[in-house]
Amino acid sequence: MKLLITGGAGFIGSAVIRFLMANTDWHILNVDKLTYAANLNALEGVASNDRYRLARTDINNQAAIEQLFQQHQPDAVMHLAAESHVDRSISGPAAFIETNIVGTYTLLEAARRYWQALDEQKRERFRFHHISTDEVFGDLATPDAPAFSEATPYAPSSPYSASKASADHLVRAWYRTYGLPVVITNCSNNYGPWQHPEKLIPLTIANALAGKPLPVYGNGEQVRDWLYVEDHACALHRVLTQGRIGETYNIGGESEQRNIDVVRTICHFLDDTVPQPNRSYIHQIRFVEDRPGHDKRYAVNASKIRDKLGWQPVESFNSGLKKTLEWSLEAYHKETAELADKNKIKYHQEQS
Repeated sequence: MKLLITGGAGFIGSAVIRFLMANTDWHILNVDKLTYAANLNALEGVASNDRYRLARTDINNQAAIEQLFQQHQPDAVMHLAAESHVDRSISGPAAFIETNIVGTYTLLEAARRYWQALDEQKRERFRFHHISTDEVFGDLATPDAPAFSEATPYAPSSPYSASKASADHLVRAWYRTYGLPVVITNCSNNYGPWQHPEKLIPLTIANALAGKPLPVYGNGEQVRDWLYVEDHACALHRVLTQGRIGETYNIGGESEQRNIDVVRTICHFLDDTVPQPNRSYIHQIRFVEDRPGHDKRYAVNASKIRDKLGWQPVESFNSGLKKTLEWSLEAYHKETAELADKNKIKYHQEQS
Protein backbone atom coordinates (compact mmCIF):
# COMPACT_ATOMS: atom_id res chain seq x y z
CA MET A 1 0.00 0.00 0.00
CA LYS A 2 1.34 3.40 -1.00
CA LEU A 3 -0.19 6.48 0.59
CA LEU A 4 0.14 10.14 -0.35
CA ILE A 5 -0.77 12.29 2.64
CA THR A 6 -0.96 16.07 2.54
CA GLY A 7 -0.22 18.11 5.65
CA GLY A 8 1.59 15.25 7.33
CA ALA A 9 3.85 17.57 9.33
CA GLY A 10 0.85 19.19 10.99
CA PHE A 11 -0.70 18.21 14.30
CA ILE A 12 -3.25 15.65 13.06
CA GLY A 13 -1.24 14.62 10.01
CA SER A 14 1.85 13.72 12.04
CA ALA A 15 -0.31 11.65 14.42
CA VAL A 16 -1.74 9.79 11.42
CA ILE A 17 1.73 9.08 10.05
CA ARG A 18 2.99 7.84 13.42
CA PHE A 19 -0.05 5.57 13.70
CA LEU A 20 0.33 4.16 10.19
CA MET A 21 4.06 3.59 10.50
CA ALA A 22 3.49 1.70 13.76
CA ASN A 23 0.45 -0.33 12.67
CA THR A 24 0.86 -0.97 8.93
CA ASP A 25 3.58 -1.78 6.42
CA TRP A 26 2.52 1.09 4.15
CA HIS A 27 4.89 3.35 2.25
CA ILE A 28 4.04 6.99 2.97
CA LEU A 29 4.79 10.15 1.03
CA ASN A 30 4.23 13.23 3.19
CA VAL A 31 3.46 16.29 1.05
CA ASP A 32 3.72 19.38 3.22
CA LYS A 33 4.45 23.04 2.55
CA LEU A 34 6.01 23.31 6.04
CA THR A 35 4.24 26.48 7.12
CA TYR A 36 4.41 27.93 10.64
CA ALA A 37 2.08 25.18 11.94
CA ALA A 38 4.27 22.29 10.75
CA ASN A 39 6.54 20.54 13.23
CA LEU A 40 9.01 17.97 11.93
CA ASN A 41 9.99 17.11 15.50
CA ALA A 42 6.68 15.25 15.71
CA LEU A 43 7.99 12.89 13.01
CA GLU A 44 11.49 12.31 14.39
CA GLY A 45 10.66 8.71 15.20
CA VAL A 46 9.77 7.84 11.60
CA ALA A 47 11.89 10.24 9.55
CA SER A 48 14.71 7.74 9.00
CA ASN A 49 12.41 4.84 8.08
CA ASP A 50 12.77 3.80 4.45
CA ARG A 51 8.98 3.52 4.18
CA TYR A 52 8.63 7.28 4.79
CA ARG A 53 9.47 10.21 2.55
CA LEU A 54 8.89 13.96 2.86
CA ALA A 55 8.24 16.25 -0.11
CA ARG A 56 8.22 19.95 0.75
CA THR A 57 5.57 21.01 -1.75
CA ASP A 58 2.64 23.41 -1.86
CA ILE A 59 -0.58 21.62 -2.87
CA ASN A 60 -1.33 24.61 -5.12
CA ASN A 61 1.72 23.76 -7.24
CA GLN A 62 -0.10 21.70 -9.85
CA ALA A 63 2.95 20.57 -11.81
CA ALA A 64 4.80 19.47 -8.67
CA ILE A 65 1.77 17.61 -7.30
CA GLU A 66 1.21 15.76 -10.57
CA GLN A 67 4.88 14.80 -10.66
CA LEU A 68 4.63 13.39 -7.11
CA PHE A 69 1.63 11.28 -8.14
CA GLN A 70 3.64 9.82 -11.01
CA GLN A 71 6.72 9.20 -8.90
CA HIS A 72 5.01 7.69 -5.85
CA GLN A 73 2.12 5.92 -7.62
CA PRO A 74 -0.17 6.08 -4.57
CA ASP A 75 -3.01 3.65 -3.91
CA ALA A 76 -4.72 6.27 -1.76
CA VAL A 77 -4.65 9.94 -0.79
CA MET A 78 -5.35 11.37 2.66
CA HIS A 79 -5.90 15.11 2.34
CA LEU A 80 -5.24 16.92 5.63
CA ALA A 81 -3.34 20.00 4.45
CA ALA A 82 -5.29 23.08 5.54
CA GLU A 83 -5.18 26.42 7.21
CA SER A 84 -7.15 25.73 10.37
CA HIS A 85 -7.04 28.54 12.93
CA VAL A 86 -10.32 30.45 13.15
CA ASP A 87 -8.75 33.64 14.53
CA ARG A 88 -6.27 33.78 11.66
CA SER A 89 -9.09 33.24 9.16
CA ILE A 90 -10.90 36.28 10.56
CA SER A 91 -7.88 38.57 10.31
CA GLY A 92 -6.55 37.14 7.03
CA PRO A 93 -9.04 34.98 5.09
CA ALA A 94 -7.13 34.96 1.79
CA ALA A 95 -4.73 32.19 2.84
CA PHE A 96 -7.70 30.00 3.80
CA ILE A 97 -9.34 30.46 0.42
CA GLU A 98 -6.08 29.70 -1.37
CA THR A 99 -5.12 26.59 0.60
CA ASN A 100 -8.43 25.08 1.64
CA ILE A 101 -10.42 25.71 -1.53
CA VAL A 102 -8.00 26.24 -4.42
CA GLY A 103 -5.50 23.76 -2.97
CA THR A 104 -8.19 21.09 -2.63
CA TYR A 105 -9.28 21.72 -6.22
CA THR A 106 -5.69 21.38 -7.45
CA LEU A 107 -5.23 18.13 -5.55
CA LEU A 108 -8.56 16.73 -6.77
CA GLU A 109 -7.67 17.43 -10.38
CA ALA A 110 -4.24 15.84 -10.02
CA ALA A 111 -5.81 12.81 -8.33
CA ARG A 112 -8.54 12.54 -10.99
CA ARG A 113 -6.09 12.59 -13.90
CA TYR A 114 -3.83 10.08 -12.15
CA TRP A 115 -6.76 7.78 -11.25
CA GLN A 116 -8.26 7.85 -14.74
CA ALA A 117 -4.95 6.68 -16.22
CA LEU A 118 -4.66 3.64 -13.92
CA ASP A 119 -5.50 0.12 -15.02
CA GLU A 120 -8.85 -1.29 -13.91
CA GLN A 121 -7.55 -3.15 -10.86
CA LYS A 122 -5.70 -0.12 -9.48
CA ARG A 123 -8.65 2.16 -10.26
CA GLU A 124 -10.85 -0.10 -8.14
CA ARG A 125 -8.39 0.07 -5.27
CA PHE A 126 -7.76 3.83 -5.29
CA ARG A 127 -9.28 6.08 -2.61
CA PHE A 128 -9.29 9.85 -1.99
CA HIS A 129 -9.94 10.58 1.69
CA HIS A 130 -10.77 14.19 2.51
CA ILE A 131 -10.43 15.14 6.19
CA SER A 132 -12.70 17.98 7.31
CA THR A 133 -14.22 19.53 10.43
CA ASP A 134 -17.51 19.65 12.31
CA GLU A 135 -17.34 23.45 12.07
CA VAL A 136 -18.87 23.26 8.59
CA PHE A 137 -22.23 22.64 10.31
CA GLY A 138 -22.17 25.97 12.15
CA ASP A 139 -23.23 25.74 15.77
CA LEU A 140 -25.91 24.30 18.05
CA ALA A 141 -27.68 27.16 19.78
CA THR A 142 -28.93 25.21 22.82
CA PRO A 143 -27.50 22.59 25.18
CA ASP A 144 -30.24 20.10 24.29
CA ALA A 145 -30.07 20.46 20.49
CA PRO A 146 -29.32 17.16 18.70
CA ALA A 147 -25.67 16.63 17.82
CA PHE A 148 -24.43 17.05 14.26
CA SER A 149 -25.12 14.06 12.05
CA GLU A 150 -23.82 13.42 8.55
CA ALA A 151 -27.15 14.79 7.26
CA THR A 152 -26.95 18.11 9.14
CA PRO A 153 -27.14 21.05 6.69
CA TYR A 154 -23.99 23.13 6.29
CA ALA A 155 -24.06 26.57 7.92
CA PRO A 156 -20.42 27.68 8.41
CA SER A 157 -19.80 30.75 10.55
CA SER A 158 -16.16 31.76 9.95
CA PRO A 159 -13.96 32.14 6.88
CA TYR A 160 -12.15 28.98 8.05
CA SER A 161 -15.27 26.83 8.30
CA ALA A 162 -16.67 28.29 5.06
CA SER A 163 -13.46 27.36 3.24
CA LYS A 164 -13.62 23.81 4.59
CA ALA A 165 -17.31 23.55 3.64
CA SER A 166 -16.35 24.64 0.12
CA ALA A 167 -13.67 21.95 -0.02
CA ASP A 168 -16.17 19.30 1.13
CA HIS A 169 -18.53 20.32 -1.67
CA LEU A 170 -15.75 20.12 -4.24
CA VAL A 171 -14.84 16.60 -3.13
CA ARG A 172 -18.47 15.47 -3.38
CA ALA A 173 -18.76 17.07 -6.84
CA TRP A 174 -15.67 15.21 -8.09
CA TYR A 175 -17.28 11.97 -6.89
CA ARG A 176 -20.67 12.74 -8.46
CA THR A 177 -19.39 14.18 -11.74
CA TYR A 178 -16.22 12.19 -12.40
CA GLY A 179 -16.70 9.10 -10.25
CA LEU A 180 -13.53 9.76 -8.25
CA PRO A 181 -13.72 7.27 -5.34
CA VAL A 182 -13.86 9.53 -2.28
CA VAL A 183 -14.65 9.32 1.42
CA ILE A 184 -15.08 12.32 3.71
CA THR A 185 -14.72 12.65 7.48
CA ASN A 186 -15.78 15.54 9.70
CA CYS A 187 -14.13 15.57 13.11
CA SER A 188 -14.65 17.43 16.36
CA ASN A 189 -11.97 19.45 18.23
CA ASN A 190 -8.69 17.54 18.41
CA TYR A 191 -6.16 17.74 21.24
CA GLY A 192 -3.05 15.85 22.28
CA PRO A 193 0.76 15.91 22.03
CA TRP A 194 2.45 18.15 19.46
CA GLN A 195 -0.51 20.50 18.97
CA HIS A 196 0.45 24.02 17.88
CA PRO A 197 0.42 26.45 20.85
CA GLU A 198 -2.10 28.78 19.20
CA LYS A 199 -4.89 26.33 20.14
CA LEU A 200 -6.77 26.45 23.45
CA ILE A 201 -5.27 23.51 25.38
CA PRO A 202 -1.55 23.93 24.52
CA LEU A 203 -1.86 27.72 24.83
CA THR A 204 -3.35 27.38 28.31
CA ILE A 205 -0.63 24.97 29.41
CA ALA A 206 2.20 27.10 28.01
CA ASN A 207 0.87 30.35 29.44
CA ALA A 208 0.20 28.82 32.83
CA LEU A 209 3.76 27.50 33.15
CA ALA A 210 5.16 30.84 31.96
CA GLY A 211 3.09 32.79 34.50
CA LYS A 212 1.13 34.55 31.78
CA PRO A 213 -2.62 35.29 31.63
CA LEU A 214 -4.88 32.46 30.48
CA PRO A 215 -7.25 34.10 27.94
CA VAL A 216 -10.81 32.79 27.71
CA TYR A 217 -13.17 34.20 25.08
CA GLY A 218 -16.37 35.85 26.34
CA ASN A 219 -17.75 34.02 29.35
CA GLY A 220 -16.15 30.69 28.43
CA GLU A 221 -19.53 29.00 28.02
CA GLN A 222 -18.81 27.77 24.48
CA VAL A 223 -19.03 23.97 24.28
CA ARG A 224 -16.81 21.72 22.20
CA ASP A 225 -16.64 17.95 21.69
CA TRP A 226 -13.02 16.96 22.35
CA LEU A 227 -11.33 14.15 20.40
CA TYR A 228 -7.92 12.77 21.37
CA VAL A 229 -5.71 12.97 18.29
CA GLU A 230 -4.52 9.35 18.44
CA ASP A 231 -8.13 8.16 18.52
CA HIS A 232 -8.74 10.33 15.46
CA ALA A 233 -5.76 8.80 13.63
CA CYS A 234 -7.16 5.32 14.26
CA ALA A 235 -10.59 6.41 12.97
CA LEU A 236 -9.10 7.88 9.79
CA HIS A 237 -7.31 4.62 9.04
CA ARG A 238 -10.57 2.73 9.60
CA VAL A 239 -12.50 4.98 7.19
CA LEU A 240 -9.82 4.88 4.50
CA THR A 241 -9.61 1.08 4.55
CA GLN A 242 -13.22 0.13 5.33
CA GLY A 243 -15.38 3.17 4.54
CA ARG A 244 -17.87 3.05 1.70
CA ILE A 245 -17.10 5.14 -1.39
CA GLY A 246 -19.06 8.38 -1.54
CA GLU A 247 -19.95 8.29 2.16
CA THR A 248 -19.29 10.80 4.93
CA TYR A 249 -18.42 9.78 8.50
CA ASN A 250 -18.52 12.02 11.56
CA ILE A 251 -15.75 11.41 14.10
CA GLY A 252 -16.26 12.67 17.65
CA GLY A 253 -14.76 12.15 21.07
CA GLU A 254 -18.08 11.92 22.95
CA SER A 255 -16.61 14.47 25.37
CA GLU A 256 -18.47 17.77 25.41
CA GLN A 257 -16.82 20.39 27.61
CA ARG A 258 -17.25 24.12 28.17
CA ASN A 259 -14.11 26.10 27.34
CA ILE A 260 -13.92 27.52 30.87
CA ASP A 261 -14.09 24.01 32.33
CA VAL A 262 -11.25 22.86 30.08
CA VAL A 263 -9.07 25.72 31.30
CA ARG A 264 -9.98 25.11 34.95
CA THR A 265 -9.25 21.39 34.65
CA ILE A 266 -5.78 22.18 33.31
CA CYS A 267 -5.21 24.60 36.19
CA HIS A 268 -6.20 21.99 38.78
CA PHE A 269 -3.87 19.41 37.23
CA LEU A 270 -0.97 21.86 37.28
CA ASP A 271 -1.80 22.83 40.87
CA ASP A 272 -1.25 19.18 41.82
CA THR A 273 1.84 18.51 39.70
CA VAL A 274 3.78 21.81 39.54
CA PRO A 275 2.21 23.92 42.30
CA GLN A 276 2.91 27.59 42.72
CA PRO A 277 3.54 28.96 46.24
CA ASN A 278 0.20 29.95 47.83
CA ARG A 279 -1.50 30.49 44.49
CA SER A 280 -3.64 28.48 42.06
CA TYR A 281 -3.16 28.77 38.32
CA ILE A 282 -6.87 29.62 38.16
CA HIS A 283 -5.95 33.16 39.26
CA GLN A 284 -4.25 33.62 35.86
CA ILE A 285 -7.56 33.22 33.96
CA ARG A 286 -8.61 36.37 32.11
CA PHE A 287 -11.89 36.75 30.23
CA VAL A 288 -11.29 38.61 26.96
CA GLU A 289 -13.49 40.06 24.23
CA ASP A 290 -15.32 37.30 22.41
CA ARG A 291 -14.35 36.19 18.92
CA PRO A 292 -16.60 37.61 16.14
CA GLY A 293 -19.28 35.10 15.16
CA HIS A 294 -18.13 32.66 17.86
CA ASP A 295 -20.01 29.36 17.59
CA LYS A 296 -21.77 28.43 20.83
CA ARG A 297 -21.70 24.65 20.77
CA TYR A 298 -20.36 21.78 18.70
CA ALA A 299 -21.45 18.20 19.33
CA VAL A 300 -20.89 15.25 17.03
CA ASN A 301 -23.08 12.20 16.59
CA ALA A 302 -20.54 9.51 15.71
CA SER A 303 -22.98 6.59 15.70
CA LYS A 304 -22.47 5.91 11.98
CA ILE A 305 -18.74 5.18 12.22
CA ARG A 306 -19.37 3.18 15.38
CA ASP A 307 -22.18 1.08 13.91
CA LYS A 308 -20.86 0.68 10.36
CA LEU A 309 -17.09 0.49 10.93
CA GLY A 310 -16.79 -0.54 14.59
CA TRP A 311 -14.77 2.49 15.71
CA GLN A 312 -15.19 4.40 18.95
CA PRO A 313 -12.80 6.57 20.96
CA VAL A 314 -10.55 4.85 23.49
CA GLU A 315 -9.73 7.96 25.51
CA SER A 316 -12.17 9.88 27.67
CA PHE A 317 -11.56 13.59 27.97
CA ASN A 318 -9.96 13.13 31.40
CA SER A 319 -7.63 10.33 30.31
CA GLY A 320 -6.66 12.07 27.07
CA LEU A 321 -6.07 15.39 28.80
CA LYS A 322 -3.94 13.69 31.46
CA LYS A 323 -1.75 12.16 28.73
CA THR A 324 -1.52 15.54 27.00
CA LEU A 325 -0.54 17.36 30.19
CA GLU A 326 2.06 14.75 31.14
CA TRP A 327 3.59 14.97 27.66
CA SER A 328 3.55 18.78 27.83
CA LEU A 329 5.27 18.85 31.21
CA GLU A 330 7.95 16.45 30.01
CA ALA A 331 8.55 18.63 26.94
CA TYR A 332 8.61 21.76 29.12
CA HIS A 333 11.17 20.32 31.54
CA LYS A 334 13.31 19.06 28.66
CA GLU A 335 13.25 22.48 27.00
CA THR A 336 14.07 24.18 30.30
CA ALA A 337 17.01 21.83 30.89
CA GLU A 338 18.33 22.38 27.35
CA LEU A 339 18.08 26.15 27.78
CA ALA A 340 19.94 25.94 31.09
CA ASP A 341 22.71 23.91 29.44
CA LYS A 342 23.02 26.44 26.62
CA ASN A 343 23.24 29.31 29.11
CA LYS A 344 25.85 27.42 31.11
CA ILE A 345 27.96 26.82 28.00
CA LYS A 346 27.58 30.45 26.98
CA TYR A 347 28.65 31.60 30.47
CA HIS A 348 31.81 29.44 30.41
CA GLN A 349 32.68 30.66 26.93
CA GLU A 350 32.32 34.28 28.05
CA GLN A 351 34.47 33.64 31.13
CA SER A 352 37.23 32.02 29.10
